[in-house]
Amino acid sequence: MARVILLTSDSNFQDKRKMITILAGGTGSVKLVRGIASQTRDLSVISNVGDNYWLYGLYICPDIDTMLYGLADILDTEKGWGIKKDTFGFLRQMEMLGEETWFKIGDRDASIHLMRTNMLKNGKNLSDITEWMCQKFAIDTKIIPVTDNSVETRIVTNKGELHLQEFWVKYKGQDKVEGIKYLGADKARANPAAVNAIHDSKLVIIAPGNPLTSIGPILSIKGIRKELAKSKKKVVVVSPLIGNAAVSGPAAKYLEAAGIEVSVYGLAKMYSEVASHMIIDSADRLHTRKIENLDMKVYETKIKMKEKKDEESLASFIMKQMHV
Repeated sequence: MARVILLTSDSNFQDKRKMITILAGGTGSVKLVRGIASQTRDLSVISNVGDNYWLYGLYICPDIDTMLYGLADILDTEKGWGIKKDTFGFLRQMEMLGEETWFKIGDRDASIHLMRTNMLKNGKNLSDITEWMCQKFAIDTKIIPVTDNSVETRIVTNKGELHLQEFWVKYKGQDKVEGIKYLGADKARANPAAVNAIHDSKLVIIAPGNPLTSIGPILSIKGIRKELAKSKKKVVVVSPLIGNAAVSGPAAKYLEAAGIEVSVYGLAKMYSEVASHMIIDSADRLHTRKIENLDMKVYETKIKMKEKKDEESLASFIMKQMHV
């Protein structure tokens, strides 16, 4: 009897033996995602949604958009957000009309927010919209919102409680942080596509995003945390810290407020329930033995990604060490 072989187009076929999934949010994450994407097409990104924000009647998804722009090679890498060479006529007009303009929305950027908002109002969910946008930007990587439900990262300060965007962008992170909340996370349903991506992947990477405001909201979704804990032997954390300082952003400030030691060891303890491997900078090798005592395997290398070659080098190192 003749053997029938079913052929599937490259765009839809993923080899589960080689699939990689990255939990991501923020500018540090997109650099690593770009690096991994340069070496494989079997890649899914589970995106943070905790910093999504309504402004001017538009639904803005900063981490999803940064990932879209980064993978489409249109990200303004100097700023770390927005579209390169964008103009700001829309924002200047809003200012003339008396609106606050602390959140910098470019003209091309605004079109994305407008399309997303209209699609939401017409009954589409965030997952469907994000998949459609990936197609429009000709991106092979799957970008998966961690949930289609509302989750909002709130910063508790000595002057009151603020949305993350207000605390960090509007008020420049000046107030003392006393705590962090993920509103809606307890009721949010994990995106089934995100759970399946973790389950099916050979390797799951927790990107070097801010542990509490970029990765924390993802881990606050029970279905995601449960699946990661079950899969922890294939989960690797990439440190966003070198010494007692973040590579970029306010991670140290948030960790201190949460009572977490600002070091790779403190991070290892935080992630030990959901990961069994950790990539740290060579400068932090003094912590290696302590981390290994948490039953986590440690790999030391250069983790700062200043240029594209650094992104690709770190990605190559991770894939080699994790045998992908």
